Amino acid sequence: MSRRELDPRNYRRICWINWALSPPLTILFSWPYIYIGEILGIQSGVLFPGALFFSVPFTVTILHGHVTMALGSVHRDYYYEWLKSYPYSFGLLYHPIWIKTRFRLILFYMGLAFLFLGSISR
Repeated sequence: MSRRELDPRNYRRICWINWALSPPLTILFSWPYIYIGEILGIQSGVLFPGALFFSVPFTVTILHGHVTMALGSVHRDYYYEWLKSYPYSFGLLYHPIWIKTRFRLILFYMGLAFLFLGSISR
């Protein structure tokens, strides 16, 4: 493994790519939820937060996979430590809980709960 992978310039590149991929991936994973919610007649006040809760776990999983592919599973912790050391710039929205599978599953189930509760409250 070359030292280039553990270089802060590489971390910045990975960070910029992840920031650029976040909005399109969130939209990509939220539109089926919004489409189903509109079919069920759910109000937008419940529909859009539910779509966000539904799509963010998929987006974070893809971005976590991108970091893993770029650095390898052994070295991705160095990247996350680097993000924590820049809380007001590169690591602005990063928290270690984002990469936990349990947290992402909770967000996913909250999105499904919004869909269920929104459909029965019409």
